[in-house]
Amino acid sequence: MSISEQDQRHIWHPFCQEQTAPAPLPVVRASGASLFLEDGREILDLASSWWVNVHGHCHPAIAEALARQAKTLEHVIFAGFTHAPAARLAEALVNALPRSKDKAQDKGLDRVFYSDNGSTAVEAALKMAFQSWRNRGERRRTLFLAFEGAYHGDTFGAMSVGRSSGFYAPFEDVLLKVRFTPFAETWLNDAGVEEREAAALAELDAILERDGRRLAGFIAEPLVQGASGMRMCRPQFLRAVCERVAAQGIPVILDEVMTGFGRTGTLFAMEQAGVVPDLVCLSKGLTGGFLPLAATVASTAIYETFLGQDFSTAFAHGHSYTANPLGCAAALASLALFETEQTLARIAAIRQANLRWLDEAAALPGVTRPRALGSIAAVNLGPGGGEGDYHSSLGPKLKASFLELGLLVRPLGNVVYLMPPACITPDELAWAHRLTLQVLRAMAPL
Repeated sequence: MSISEQDQRHIWHPFCQEQTAPAPLPVVRASGASLFLEDGREILDLASSWWVNVHGHCHPAIAEALARQAKTLEHVIFAGFTHAPAARLAEALVNALPRSKDKAQDKGLDRVFYSDNGSTAVEAALKMAFQSWRNRGERRRTLFLAFEGAYHGDTFGAMSVGRSSGFYAPFEDVLLKVRFTPFAETWLNDAGVEEREAAALAELDAILERDGRRLAGFIAEPLVQGASGMRMCRPQFLRAVCERVAAQGIPVILDEVMTGFGRTGTLFAMEQAGVVPDLVCLSKGLTGGFLPLAATVASTAIYETFLGQDFSTAFAHGHSYTANPLGCAAALASLALFETEQTLARIAAIRQANLRWLDEAAALPGVTRPRALGSIAAVNLGPGGGEGDYHSSLGPKLKASFLELGLLVRPLGNVVYLMPPACITPDELAWAHRLTLQVLRAMAPL
């Protein structure tokens, strides 16, 4: 029996209408920026396998670190126990995260809470923000604030702060109460961004005036809203929003699940905005794409509200595979590669090549809103150049056209984006640019 036959008998795939979707493609191995299929085809992974792969598939340094760790300790309960990979990784993350230049204002992102994936990292952060108020005797903080169009994951808290992304209609009646503030998206050569930012900030001010004393926290994807169509904002806009929120004592949560680990050109996107949050969520690229692992890093001030003489103020939250030693070992090896392979310099070179691609793409009919940040480049396709629509019929047609040419490009509706791993070679990227332009040229008139 083939892989596909076994799959179709028993597997339920994510983000997929099982009745109408094409049969999934069996991948038998991977290397660098390429996936190799059962039928012998090679597919260039321009989506970094759902944004998790940083340095390339099966990177030997991470594979070797993983193998070494597997021979020593594969897993242990993390309640009441600890181990070297978790302790070393926590220290590395704390040292890597930015700190406030003003020591008096430094929030001290010093406490690492491990979980399994982006949704669980967000869920932990929301619960920390909420319970920290309760632990201080403040019970009116029952609302969260998020950007319109945000996506933060698929658990219930994460769905609540991402409900405006359009994915969660069946669950509307059971989600948390959230206020949504406008996201002032922008793109290259955008003449109207300052006006949109001013309007967005004015609406935020009105929300804070009306509901500020009821808000338990504010969460944002810094600089790029991924699943909503790679919508980007300027660093100064994010900074202005966070400053307004922080001025009212509302915890700021930055969801760096997608944007972290170099995707935006700096190790963390928050560095470009000069923002240090109260809580930050990390996952996806944390292990270089090898294993599920996540971290919610909290400020000292948040952490200290959970300290007490009994369990009533403790953070009663955890996962069976919390701080898995194999995942921690992979993450440490991945972080080390940023220095030894000059990963951020590689990403800067990808951005320059992407900008040239965007110049050509934007000249095509029906292609609008070219934008780039770090290794990410995106355009909208179709009349009007409006917001990305995940349900657009263009998406499956585009994906199929790219696959026929040997490219894994996973459009977000009518948004075509590239986000390759840092290991992609100039020749591979140039080849991908030529073929994607070919598809855009063919599909734009539709």
